[in-house]
Order: sequence, then C-alpha cells, then structure tokens
Amino acid sequence: MNAIAPAVEAPRPTLKTWLMAARPKTLTAALVPVMVGTALAYGLGVGRWLPALAALVGAMLIQIGTNLTNDYYDFKKGADTEERLGPRRVTQSGLIAPGVVLASALTCFGLAVAVGVYLVMVGGWPIVAIGLASVTAGYAYTGGPFPLAYHGLGDVFVFVFFGMVAVPGTYYVQALTVSPAAWWAAIPVGAIGTALLVVNNLRDATTDVKAGKRTLVVRFGTTAGKAEYVVLLAAAFATPLAMWGLGLASPWVLLALLSVPVAVPPLKLVLGARGAALNPALGGTARLQLVFGVLFSVGLYLR
Repeated sequence: MNAIAPAVEAPRPTLKTWLMAARPKTLTAALVPVMVGTALAYGLGVGRWLPALAALVGAMLIQIGTNLTNDYYDFKKGADTEERLGPRRVTQSGLIAPGVVLASALTCFGLAVAVGVYLVMVGGWPIVAIGLASVTAGYAYTGGPFPLAYHGLGDVFVFVFFGMVAVPGTYYVQALTVSPAAWWAAIPVGAIGTALLVVNNLRDATTDVKAGKRTLVVRFGTTAGKAEYVVLLAAAFATPLAMWGLGLASPWVLLALLSVPVAVPPLKLVLGARGAALNPALGGTARLQLVFGVLFSVGLYLR
C-alpha cells in the first residue's frame, strides 16, 4: 500500500510575496479618488491635509483587503486555477497559505475601521455609514453568501465605491459638505476604475464560465464587454467638458483631455485582442487611470 504523502506547507512569505499579494498596480484605484476629491477641496478653499491623509490610508487598506479577499475566494471557488491567464496569485500558486491570506485581508479591513474612527470624529455619523458600507462591500466582492463579482455586480461595486462614494466622501471629510462638483468629479474616476475591471473580465471570460463566475461579460458576451469599455472611457472624457460647460470648474479642468493618447493603446487591445493578450491592456488602463487622475486633479485645483 502506498504511504499517504504529507501535506506540503506554503513557504514563509517574503516581502516580495506580500507585495505580489497586495497588487500594487491596482492601488491607483484607491489613490486617484482621494487625490481628485482632495484637489477639488483645496481648489475650493476647504482642503484639510490630515483628513485627506486618513482617507487615503483607509482607502488603501480597503483596496488591499479586497485584493486579498479576492485572492482567497477566487482560489476557493475555482476561478483561479493553473489555467489562469493573468498575473500570478499567491493563494493559487501556493506562495502564501489560504488561511494566512484571509486573515491578512480581515486585518486590513480592521485597520481601515481603526482609521475610520478618526474620520468619524471629523465628519460624524455619515462616515460610519460610508466606512461600514465600503468595508462590507470590499469583503462581499468575492466573499460571503452573495459574492458581488460572481453575480455580475462587480462593475456596479467599482463604479459606486471607487467613484461615487470615494470622491465625494474624501471631499466631505475635509469640507463637511459635498459640492455638486464633487459628484461630477466622481464620474470619470468611477468610470475608468470600472474600465479596468472590464478588461480583467474580458481576459478571464473563459475561466470565469468554468468557475460559475457570472460577470457582465459572461452574461452578455465579449461584444457587450467591449462596448461597455468604450462607453466608460467616453463618459470619463466627456465629464471635464460637462463640468466646464456647467460652470463647475475652470477651463483648466480640460487638462484631463491630454490623457486621450494614453487611452488609445489599451482601447485598441480591448477591441482586437483576447485572453492573455489583454494583459497589456490592463496595465495600459491603469496608466490611463493615473495620468487622467493627475491631470484632472490639477485642473480641479486651478481656478
């Protein structure tokens, strides 16, 4: 009779491994909303650096916690396998034990709540609602009894929490009110963040079907996913024009349109490539998110 082989333990995580788990390239999704909300606040003379810094730290912790939760549950649910086309994942590849990944995710969410205590002291009870909703949604993105990403709600989650919540929320903790301009400024931030997810879903469509992950691309097809990407970028670039036309920002807001050339390479890939060939489009959309975010922030700050 063959002896049962002992279970292979995951190696001791290194700093490089933890950085891989945190997914630094995705952290622009947390940085840009805070940057835009803060730039608008300072442009309107109501900026405060300490609440802005706390908002940034909290957003980063929620983003990393969401990434780790996604890493853990996508492995457990079979979405991340040896067939994976995207960057290496620490749970699926055995670099960090699943229990450690989940515990680290919960730690990040706990630290985000701790940072939120200060923001509640600054902004009051509305921050309690925003903070609890953000942490809960971050975990529920792939975890819990109704994982949002597995039911086609990932796009809504990103647009709402990384756009319509994060930008006005950042503005609010500094000004203790929300300017109409903050709601408008949230649109392109949420749109480009969602476009990043669309690329990911287009690339993983085949493996997502096998895992029962019913993203919008899986539900409606790749043609609809490509159309969604185009509409999201169009909305992002139309918003600065709308804000200027409505008198909510100075002509400097049009600086954001200088990022159009950055959008061309990933757009071409999204419209013409599939599978692993879309990985450069993921990086290209992340670069667009950052470049647009910086130019948009400068335009909102200058009056």
